[in-house]
Amino acid sequence: MNFDFLAHVFVYIAGAIGIISIIVIYLWLIKKDTGTEKMQELASFIRIGANAFLRREFLTITPFLVGLAVILYFVMPDGNWQIALGILVGGGLSMLSIYIGMQASIRANIRTTQAARTSIGKALKIAFRGGSIMGLSIVTFNMLGVLILMLVFGITPENHESVHMLIGFGFGASLSALFAQLGGGIYTKAADIGADLAGKVEAGIPEDDPRNAGVIADLVGDNVGDCAGRGADLFESGADNVVTTMIVAASPFFVAKYGWTGIMFPVIVRGIGILATLVGIMVVQGSEKKSPLWSVNSGYITTALTCIVFFFFLSLYVMEDMNLFYAQLMGIGGAFSIVFVVQYYTGAKSKAVKNIARHAQSGPALGILEGLAYGMESTVWGTFLLGFVVMGAFALGKGSVDGIYYIAAATMGVKELKGIIMAGDTFGPIVDNAAGISQMAGLGAETRKIGDELDTVGNVTKALAKGYAMGAATMSSMVILFAYLLEYARLSGISFDSLDDILINLIVPVNAVAIFFGAAMPYLFSSLTLRAVNEGAFKVIDEIRRQFKIPGVMEGTTLPEYAHVVDLTTQNALKSMIGPTMVTIIVPLIVGFLFGPLPLAVYLISVTASSATLAGTQFNSGGALDNAKKIVEEGLYGGKGTKTHASVVIGDTFGDPLKDTAGPSLHILVKLQNIMSITLLPLFIRFGLNLFQ
Repeated sequence: MNFDFLAHVFVYIAGAIGIISIIVIYLWLIKKDTGTEKMQELASFIRIGANAFLRREFLTITPFLVGLAVILYFVMPDGNWQIALGILVGGGLSMLSIYIGMQASIRANIRTTQAARTSIGKALKIAFRGGSIMGLSIVTFNMLGVLILMLVFGITPENHESVHMLIGFGFGASLSALFAQLGGGIYTKAADIGADLAGKVEAGIPEDDPRNAGVIADLVGDNVGDCAGRGADLFESGADNVVTTMIVAASPFFVAKYGWTGIMFPVIVRGIGILATLVGIMVVQGSEKKSPLWSVNSGYITTALTCIVFFFFLSLYVMEDMNLFYAQLMGIGGAFSIVFVVQYYTGAKSKAVKNIARHAQSGPALGILEGLAYGMESTVWGTFLLGFVVMGAFALGKGSVDGIYYIAAATMGVKELKGIIMAGDTFGPIVDNAAGISQMAGLGAETRKIGDELDTVGNVTKALAKGYAMGAATMSSMVILFAYLLEYARLSGISFDSLDDILINLIVPVNAVAIFFGAAMPYLFSSLTLRAVNEGAFKVIDEIRRQFKIPGVMEGTTLPEYAHVVDLTTQNALKSMIGPTMVTIIVPLIVGFLFGPLPLAVYLISVTASSATLAGTQFNSGGALDNAKKIVEEGLYGGKGTKTHASVVIGDTFGDPLKDTAGPSLHILVKLQNIMSITLLPLFIRFGLNLFQ
């Protein structure tokens, strides 16, 4: 039996199944009951606001992508039109994926609310299926984009050297993700903090109270941040990983070992990810007897097991190298280990969260300090776990160049859970919106209770997605670095048969300086994003205070001007993302052109390590502080209206931009700088000044 042929046909079948599944689940979703007229009105506010933000964001991204594609068309010495087209396709498919996913999200919220009036199981099923459309979209369009460009560029077994031209696809996806994650993150946290501080702390009114002018902006933000922003993040991560693994496989060393099938290996694995994601989605049914978190976790576990079965047969019969299976198994184990660490530190019942709430009894400062301390601790274990996965995979190659491909395979193992992880992440804003609609529509305590219970699970799934995304970004960056060095060897005429063929002396001052530049970069980037959130929240609070004074608003007889806060927050987010974007692009250009390609490689290693540890601290601190607020609101230490409650609300507002803006945006910083560097490597080699060398 010709297993190679079957494997190559499989990817097209998997792509078709992915597209059909997206359509079928969406049609199933929109047939569900949308509830009362009041619920529909509130949901329409969210839908209009989310679409308005997305439209403006796309109008900001598109000219930037087109402009960059035109510039590279004229300046790239090789494959100029392919790089330019790849940028447009990568960015375009990223935007298409998040558009489709968010349209499902902003329609699933009201249907989840209506289902919660009768059954927590039905509500969970609708919310998770709604989130699954984003998960399936990013993995399906990711793979199809690569296949389409391969056909257009004429990349075949006889022309496998042209694989490096696919790098533009990853670059375009990275640029789109930077705008989506930054803009969405700044928007959502400015709205969230402003609504909480002006409403819950100052005015003493409940969360999601319809009298609060910022509440719709807050609910919109859940979608543009956790849904669109994270969707673009994971789309980019997958695109970068597939393309750079193909570049590694196309080097003479690995072509001699695996041939064309080795180049197609990451695409085949992506096809497996589509099918495994679909199986996991179908397993999440919801139950009246079992906890919602158990139902969601069953989907994660089923997806992983399905991947493992497919990986086994792929390694045994197609690749004929079982070490690839063992490497992928390590990758999946690493992904679940990261999930366990995140749950341990941010779960609603965890020791860390309970200790934060306990310390908050003495004021917000102690609660915040406790949360920050746990966040710092958590990042250590995640970093160690990833390190062991990388070294374990490398050990399979017994210290030879083979180990590079096994590390790439381990990374592919990690990445093929991203569809189900993204489904869980989008589940978060859907149930958050559902709880908000329930409160604003006055559906009663029982419906709100179900909404809050699902929202607590949503906080966990969102935290898991952030931890997973950073782990995936860190491992992807290592594969991109290998691809960078192999491309450097190819362009410089160096024979890469041993890991000693390219040595970097870290004692040389220019390389030592590059280390410090890379280590400092995430702090500048985080500073700019946090200040952007702060400025946006400042404006939102002022606007909410103004609207509280409008006659009839506090009495509940006049609706606030929700659209005004949405517009205010949108303008701030889109304006504020320019600074971090320019810094992300300019610094690697300076290092590459002034110092040279090898110091730039050192810079990329350093920025990756620094970003991984800082991001873990930020989003795990924020996740723990968020759930500390929730357990107090459920009644711990006196519940709502107490000084402890005021303290944990302030702690939550401190943690919010850490976990939803600065931390997740560092994923994009890492991957964009890495993928941009390999794209522009021919320019650095040809025109670089190589100062101080």
